[in-house]
Amino acid sequence: MRLKEKIAIVTGGARGIGQAVAELFAKEGATVIIIDLLPLGQNVADSINKSGGKAEYHAVSVTDKSAIDKLFKEVNDRYGKIDILINNAGITRDRTLDKMSEEEWDAVIDVNLKGVFLCTQAVVPYMKSRKYGRIVSAASNVGLRGNFGQTNYAATKAGVIAMAKTWTVELGKHGITANAIAPGFTMTDMVKKIPDEHFAAIKASIPLQTVAEPIDIAYGYLYLASDEARFVSGICLTIDGGTSR
Repeated sequence: MRLKEKIAIVTGGARGIGQAVAELFAKEGATVIIIDLLPLGQNVADSINKSGGKAEYHAVSVTDKSAIDKLFKEVNDRYGKIDILINNAGITRDRTLDKMSEEEWDAVIDVNLKGVFLCTQAVVPYMKSRKYGRIVSAASNVGLRGNFGQTNYAATKAGVIAMAKTWTVELGKHGITANAIAPGFTMTDMVKKIPDEHFAAIKASIPLQTVAEPIDIAYGYLYLASDEARFVSGICLTIDGGTSR
Protein backbone atom coordinates (compact mmCIF):
# COMPACT_ATOMS: atom_id res chain seq x y z
CA MET A 1 0.00 0.00 0.00
CA ARG A 2 1.50 3.28 -1.15
CA LEU A 3 -0.33 5.48 1.38
CA LYS A 4 -0.48 3.15 4.37
CA GLU A 5 -1.48 4.98 7.56
CA LYS A 6 -1.48 8.38 5.85
CA ILE A 7 -4.15 10.97 6.66
CA ALA A 8 -5.38 12.59 3.46
CA ILE A 9 -7.81 15.48 3.01
CA VAL A 10 -9.56 15.59 -0.37
CA THR A 11 -11.66 18.64 -1.20
CA GLY A 12 -14.39 18.23 -3.78
CA GLY A 13 -14.38 14.50 -3.12
CA ALA A 14 -18.08 13.80 -3.67
CA ARG A 15 -17.91 13.00 -7.38
CA GLY A 16 -15.78 13.00 -10.50
CA ILE A 17 -12.03 13.19 -10.11
CA GLY A 18 -12.28 13.92 -6.40
CA GLN A 19 -14.30 10.77 -5.81
CA ALA A 20 -11.80 8.71 -7.79
CA VAL A 21 -8.95 10.17 -5.73
CA ALA A 22 -10.73 9.45 -2.43
CA GLU A 23 -11.49 5.85 -3.42
CA LEU A 24 -7.98 5.18 -4.75
CA PHE A 25 -6.27 6.70 -1.73
CA ALA A 26 -8.41 4.57 0.58
CA LYS A 27 -7.46 1.43 -1.35
CA GLU A 28 -3.84 2.42 -0.92
CA GLY A 29 -4.20 2.58 2.86
CA ALA A 30 -4.99 6.22 3.61
CA THR A 31 -7.67 7.50 5.93
CA VAL A 32 -9.55 9.93 3.68
CA ILE A 33 -11.27 13.08 4.87
CA ILE A 34 -13.75 14.10 2.17
CA ILE A 35 -14.76 17.77 2.07
CA ASP A 36 -17.63 18.75 -0.21
CA LEU A 37 -20.93 20.60 -0.02
CA LEU A 38 -22.65 17.87 -2.04
CA PRO A 39 -24.34 15.25 0.20
CA LEU A 40 -23.05 12.62 -2.25
CA GLY A 41 -19.83 12.88 -0.28
CA GLN A 42 -21.44 10.84 2.49
CA ASN A 43 -22.24 8.09 -0.02
CA VAL A 44 -18.61 8.01 -1.13
CA ALA A 45 -17.41 7.76 2.47
CA ASP A 46 -19.95 5.05 3.28
CA SER A 47 -18.91 3.03 0.22
CA ILE A 48 -15.23 3.28 1.17
CA ASN A 49 -15.93 2.17 4.73
CA LYS A 50 -18.08 -0.76 3.58
CA SER A 51 -15.24 -1.86 1.31
CA GLY A 52 -12.83 -2.02 4.22
CA GLY A 53 -11.27 1.41 3.82
CA LYS A 54 -11.41 4.41 6.12
CA ALA A 55 -13.18 7.63 5.22
CA GLU A 56 -15.30 10.40 6.65
CA TYR A 57 -17.32 13.17 5.05
CA HIS A 58 -17.69 16.81 6.09
CA ALA A 59 -20.06 19.31 4.46
CA VAL A 60 -17.81 22.36 4.59
CA SER A 61 -17.16 25.08 2.02
CA VAL A 62 -13.52 25.62 1.08
CA THR A 63 -14.29 29.35 1.03
CA ASP A 64 -15.26 29.40 4.72
CA LYS A 65 -12.01 30.13 6.53
CA SER A 66 -13.29 29.63 10.07
CA ALA A 67 -14.96 26.31 9.20
CA ILE A 68 -11.86 25.04 7.37
CA ASP A 69 -9.56 26.06 10.22
CA LYS A 70 -11.84 24.35 12.74
CA LEU A 71 -12.14 21.13 10.72
CA PHE A 72 -8.41 20.83 10.02
CA LYS A 73 -7.66 21.30 13.73
CA GLU A 74 -10.18 18.60 14.60
CA VAL A 75 -8.65 16.21 12.08
CA ASN A 76 -5.15 16.87 13.35
CA ASP A 77 -6.22 16.50 16.98
CA ARG A 78 -8.02 13.23 16.24
CA TYR A 79 -5.35 11.57 14.13
CA GLY A 80 -2.25 13.34 15.34
CA LYS A 81 -1.26 14.50 11.87
CA ILE A 82 -2.33 15.49 8.36
CA ASP A 83 -0.04 14.05 5.70
CA ILE A 84 -1.72 14.94 2.42
CA LEU A 85 -3.91 17.76 1.11
CA ILE A 86 -5.58 17.35 -2.27
CA ASN A 87 -7.04 20.70 -3.37
CA ASN A 88 -9.54 19.36 -5.87
CA ALA A 89 -12.68 21.45 -5.29
CA GLY A 90 -13.56 23.68 -8.20
CA ILE A 91 -16.43 25.19 -10.19
CA THR A 92 -17.03 26.71 -13.63
CA ARG A 93 -19.12 29.69 -14.68
CA ASP A 94 -18.35 29.84 -18.39
CA ARG A 95 -19.04 32.96 -20.43
CA THR A 96 -17.16 34.96 -23.05
CA LEU A 97 -15.28 37.99 -21.75
CA ASP A 98 -17.79 40.54 -22.98
CA LYS A 99 -20.70 38.71 -21.35
CA MET A 100 -19.10 37.47 -18.10
CA SER A 101 -20.60 39.09 -15.03
CA GLU A 102 -18.65 40.21 -12.01
CA GLU A 103 -20.56 37.63 -9.97
CA GLU A 104 -19.45 34.83 -12.33
CA TRP A 105 -15.86 36.01 -12.09
CA ASP A 106 -15.96 36.27 -8.30
CA ALA A 107 -17.62 32.87 -7.78
CA VAL A 108 -14.91 30.99 -9.69
CA ILE A 109 -12.06 32.96 -8.13
CA ASP A 110 -13.53 32.37 -4.68
CA VAL A 111 -13.69 28.57 -4.93
CA ASN A 112 -10.88 27.70 -7.33
CA LEU A 113 -8.24 30.10 -6.08
CA LYS A 114 -9.16 31.42 -2.64
CA GLY A 115 -10.34 27.96 -1.56
CA VAL A 116 -6.97 26.45 -2.46
CA PHE A 117 -5.23 29.25 -0.58
CA LEU A 118 -7.37 28.86 2.56
CA CYS A 119 -7.07 25.07 2.74
CA THR A 120 -3.32 25.12 2.19
CA GLN A 121 -2.80 27.90 4.70
CA ALA A 122 -4.81 25.89 7.24
CA VAL A 123 -2.90 22.64 6.76
CA VAL A 124 0.67 23.92 6.61
CA PRO A 125 1.22 24.42 10.38
CA TYR A 126 0.39 20.76 11.02
CA MET A 127 2.69 19.60 8.23
CA LYS A 128 5.50 21.87 9.42
CA SER A 129 5.29 20.47 12.92
CA ARG A 130 6.11 17.00 11.58
CA LYS A 131 8.47 18.10 8.79
CA TYR A 132 6.34 16.22 6.28
CA GLY A 133 3.58 17.03 3.84
CA ARG A 134 2.23 16.49 0.34
CA ILE A 135 0.13 19.26 -1.23
CA VAL A 136 -1.34 18.59 -4.67
CA SER A 137 -3.73 21.08 -6.26
CA ALA A 138 -6.05 20.82 -9.25
CA ALA A 139 -4.98 22.98 -12.14
CA SER A 140 -6.09 22.29 -15.72
CA ASN A 141 -4.55 22.28 -19.17
CA VAL A 142 -6.78 25.33 -19.67
CA GLY A 143 -4.48 27.09 -17.21
CA LEU A 144 -1.61 26.40 -19.60
CA ARG A 145 -3.21 27.29 -22.92
CA GLY A 146 -6.45 29.18 -22.22
CA ASN A 147 -9.87 28.26 -23.53
CA PHE A 148 -12.78 30.04 -25.19
CA GLY A 149 -15.33 31.29 -22.68
CA GLN A 150 -13.21 30.51 -19.61
CA THR A 151 -11.42 33.71 -18.65
CA ASN A 152 -12.25 33.15 -14.98
CA TYR A 153 -11.53 29.41 -14.91
CA ALA A 154 -8.26 29.67 -16.87
CA ALA A 155 -7.05 32.47 -14.61
CA THR A 156 -7.65 30.40 -11.48
CA LYS A 157 -5.92 27.32 -12.88
CA ALA A 158 -2.88 29.31 -13.97
CA GLY A 159 -2.89 30.80 -10.47
CA VAL A 160 -2.93 27.36 -8.88
CA ILE A 161 0.20 26.41 -10.82
CA ALA A 162 1.94 29.60 -9.70
CA MET A 163 0.95 29.01 -6.08
CA ALA A 164 2.37 25.48 -6.16
CA LYS A 165 5.69 26.80 -7.45
CA THR A 166 5.74 29.49 -4.77
CA TRP A 167 4.93 27.03 -1.99
CA THR A 168 7.72 24.78 -3.22
CA VAL A 169 10.20 27.54 -2.39
CA GLU A 170 8.57 28.51 0.90
CA LEU A 171 7.84 25.05 2.30
CA GLY A 172 10.57 22.80 0.95
CA LYS A 173 12.82 23.29 4.00
CA HIS A 174 9.97 21.91 6.12
CA GLY A 175 9.80 18.63 4.20
CA ILE A 176 6.66 19.67 2.32
CA THR A 177 6.22 19.24 -1.43
CA ALA A 178 3.74 21.25 -3.48
CA ASN A 179 2.63 20.26 -6.96
CA ALA A 180 -0.26 20.72 -9.38
CA ILE A 181 -2.02 18.46 -11.83
CA ALA A 182 -3.45 19.72 -15.11
CA PRO A 183 -6.09 17.34 -16.46
CA GLY A 184 -7.57 17.64 -19.90
CA PHE A 185 -11.10 16.55 -20.80
CA THR A 186 -12.17 13.90 -18.32
CA MET A 187 -15.42 11.93 -18.18
CA THR A 188 -17.01 13.81 -15.31
CA ASP A 189 -20.70 14.71 -15.06
CA MET A 190 -19.91 18.11 -16.56
CA VAL A 191 -18.23 16.64 -19.66
CA LYS A 192 -21.01 14.08 -20.12
CA LYS A 193 -23.44 16.96 -20.72
CA ILE A 194 -21.54 18.14 -23.82
CA PRO A 195 -23.61 17.55 -27.01
CA ASP A 196 -22.49 14.53 -29.04
CA GLU A 197 -21.26 16.53 -32.03
CA HIS A 198 -19.06 18.73 -29.83
CA PHE A 199 -17.84 15.75 -27.85
CA ALA A 200 -16.76 13.98 -31.05
CA ALA A 201 -14.70 17.03 -32.06
CA ILE A 202 -13.08 17.18 -28.64
CA LYS A 203 -12.18 13.50 -28.78
CA ALA A 204 -10.71 13.89 -32.27
CA SER A 205 -8.49 16.76 -31.06
CA ILE A 206 -6.79 14.57 -28.44
CA PRO A 207 -3.72 12.72 -29.80
CA LEU A 208 -4.69 9.55 -27.92
CA GLN A 209 -8.16 9.81 -29.49
CA THR A 210 -9.96 9.19 -26.23
CA VAL A 211 -11.10 11.11 -23.16
CA ALA A 212 -9.64 10.42 -19.72
CA GLU A 213 -11.55 8.63 -17.01
CA PRO A 214 -11.37 10.08 -13.48
CA ILE A 215 -9.13 7.20 -12.37
CA ASP A 216 -6.52 8.26 -14.96
CA ILE A 217 -6.17 11.57 -13.17
CA ALA A 218 -6.36 9.97 -9.72
CA TYR A 219 -3.26 7.90 -10.42
CA GLY A 220 -1.35 11.13 -11.01
CA TYR A 221 -2.47 12.41 -7.63
CA LEU A 222 -1.47 9.12 -6.05
CA TYR A 223 2.07 9.38 -7.37
CA LEU A 224 2.57 12.97 -6.22
CA ALA A 225 1.04 12.21 -2.80
CA SER A 226 3.20 9.15 -2.25
CA ASP A 227 6.72 8.83 -0.90
CA GLU A 228 7.81 7.80 -4.38
CA ALA A 229 7.61 11.49 -5.24
CA ARG A 230 9.60 12.70 -2.23
CA PHE A 231 11.95 14.67 -4.52
CA VAL A 232 9.27 16.01 -6.85
CA SER A 233 8.08 19.53 -6.07
CA GLY A 234 7.02 22.60 -7.99
CA ILE A 235 5.81 20.75 -11.07
CA CYS A 236 2.55 20.77 -12.96
CA LEU A 237 1.84 17.24 -14.14
CA THR A 238 -0.25 17.45 -17.31
CA ILE A 239 -2.58 14.50 -17.89
CA ASP A 240 -4.46 15.27 -21.08
CA GLY A 241 -3.60 12.62 -23.64
CA GLY A 242 -1.06 14.83 -25.35
CA THR A 243 -3.33 17.81 -26.01
CA SER A 244 -0.89 20.30 -24.46
CA ARG A 245 2.17 18.86 -26.18
